[in-house]
Amino acid sequence: MKKRILVTGGSGYKGTNLIKKLINQNFYVINVDNNLFGNNFIKNKSVKNYKLDILNIRKVNIKNVYACIHLASIANDPMVDLDQSLSWETSALGTKLLVDYLIENKVKKIIYASSGSVYGIKKEKKVFENLSLQPISTYNKVKMVTERLLLSYKKKIDLIIIRPATVCGVSKRMRLDVAVNALTFQALKNKKINVFGGSQKRPNIHIDDITDLYIFFLKKNIKFGIYNAGFENLSILNIAKKIQKVIPSKIIIHKKNFDPRSYNLDSSKLLKTGFRPKKKIINAINEIKDSYKSGKLIEKPNFYSVQWLKKKLKKF
Repeated sequence: MKKRILVTGGSGYKGTNLIKKLINQNFYVINVDNNLFGNNFIKNKSVKNYKLDILNIRKVNIKNVYACIHLASIANDPMVDLDQSLSWETSALGTKLLVDYLIENKVKKIIYASSGSVYGIKKEKKVFENLSLQPISTYNKVKMVTERLLLSYKKKIDLIIIRPATVCGVSKRMRLDVAVNALTFQALKNKKINVFGGSQKRPNIHIDDITDLYIFFLKKNIKFGIYNAGFENLSILNIAKKIQKVIPSKIIIHKKNFDPRSYNLDSSKLLKTGFRPKKKIINAINEIKDSYKSGKLIEKPNFYSVQWLKKKLKKF
């Protein structure tokens, strides 16, 4: 019998790739997503899709579910700032309702996608999991509070908290508003790369590695852990230079920096579990380039999350 896995936010950037992998690895998936960014449900006999907000999680049949991979959230700082209450409801309240329901139904494990940005701006050369959390935006404050909420349940359910770096690479629900993806697409479309600031360092992780990681912890018998997940700490300018080597383009540096976050994630704790990343930023750059050149990657409004959400919120 296939193990049943609940995925929240399974129609998002990471979720669509994750569900394909779960199907291929013989899991049965229950996907809960409100399809805010379009209908990206994967139709397969091994997937049951629910078009629902996480606040209505009790409408979902989770009988005999083994574990939950909890991805659902409002995805980044500018999006959260459009409607902060929506983020608090989705992440904090939604998670409380979710975990209570999981425990009632004897679900063994929850894997939570937090954020590497919860550390804020750090002067330390390496950011380890035991450093203080000093989030500088509402998005990351929400992530921190949600982590602490989940920690209060760790004696009742196995808990893995992942603090991912910025994710890069191709997805069915593509995002062109995250560092590597955005800069690569600028180079492809305009032959120019706009860099704001440039010195701020960002950790990165390929979408294949982060989705592999969630499945790794599904299979791993670890009852509790908090792990950083980022393997290339590069300045925004150095990311642009990597892209420039692959796609001939002009780098334009703007002094004004709209996002001051800067930190080096150390993922040595994660590596001690036996997990190993398989891809790098350069793989993502080449995959985005190949997808664009082949005509598979076609720019769509919902690939820009902030602009898309602005339009959606105006309708309410």
